[in-house]
Amino acid sequence: MSDFESLPVELIADILSELDLASLVVVSYLSRRLLAVSSDSSLNPWRQPILRTLYSPDGVYERSLKHLSVRFVVPRQNWVEILSIAKAHYLLFEATLPNLKDSEWEECFMRRFLPSWVRWKKDSSWKEVFHKILHRVWHRSHSSCTSDEAWTKYLLLNRNGSANELEGASRGFSPLATFHEIKLQNNLAHLETHIRLVVEFADVRILALGVLNKPRSSFTVNHNARIFLHPPGTDKGEDEDEPSIAERSSVISDKSFVSALSHVAEQSESTSTGRHPNLNDVYRRLTYPTTSLSHANYPFYTPGGGDKRWLGSNELEERGMQWVGSLMLTVQIIGPHTKEAFADGPPMQDLDLVFGPGRSQYASMTFADLDVIAPWLELSKRIIGPGLGH
Repeated sequence: MSDFESLPVELIADILSELDLASLVVVSYLSRRLLAVSSDSSLNPWRQPILRTLYSPDGVYERSLKHLSVRFVVPRQNWVEILSIAKAHYLLFEATLPNLKDSEWEECFMRRFLPSWVRWKKDSSWKEVFHKILHRVWHRSHSSCTSDEAWTKYLLLNRNGSANELEGASRGFSPLATFHEIKLQNNLAHLETHIRLVVEFADVRILALGVLNKPRSSFTVNHNARIFLHPPGTDKGEDEDEPSIAERSSVISDKSFVSALSHVAEQSESTSTGRHPNLNDVYRRLTYPTTSLSHANYPFYTPGGGDKRWLGSNELEERGMQWVGSLMLTVQIIGPHTKEAFADGPPMQDLDLVFGPGRSQYASMTFADLDVIAPWLELSKRIIGPGLGH
């Protein structure tokens, strides 16, 4: 033990971070030096074991996590991460929550929920609104109740570069039926609806409904749909074994989308040598709100099978098709059965995303959410309600 404690504190912290939570709780009280290292917020050996149990494949958390807040040796900063990632049911009915500052509850709210949900705060404290929204989203994920949100907002990216913020009655709201009406208005009802999972968070996920086709002219092509799903300059990469796309530069393959990066390219020193700018200077991994593990690198590609925005290896979509007409964006609430495969088609794709148990509850999505999810998207006009915005 004396030889171990004589090691540098950074090395001791790294070794302790490899333990499970139950073992780390015991070891942290074995000596004054170990207690000092364990309770140091800058070293924080608790973060890695906490993340391991939060992201456990079976979804079962370690028992030691339940009452971890009563131990003074655990830095309070870890609870910002726990409250941002852990299951709503676990936080509401099982875990013992700590006493945090109002600013820390605000951090938890921003990292867990969509930006537009701040409208529910009003005169409440951040702790109160966090618990209120957490219970509300859990309740809606287990029932068909819509009393707290009678109207569900959704966005429509039009092929002319504009976007509409529309709404429909929450009771019986079906994005598939709503988008079918939109297809009728665009003379696209004869074409199949394709659905993509854009990004997933702790309680909700963003779905995009559109039409893929091989158009005879470029008039019907929705360039914003492709830019939204595939940030300009990014690609899928070769396979899961390669480095994260966020850590390397991708090849800009479609000249029609280079304009979105032009302002960075002009300032980049690499342009003088004829090379493209580093994508890390253009995009940042999304942290507010915090994405789930399946989309941890968003807006870059995340290996593992959950990120299915790239389904083809061509410059266009699969089989060389393009997005035509309008693209509908909506927020689906994740329930206990939402991720269970249901449809006959590929899992987590198209009808499997909207058919089956746990897929009938939706929440509102506004322009404020779009600005956070896709800050690179430039709209020619933002229209509240139907119409052209004249």
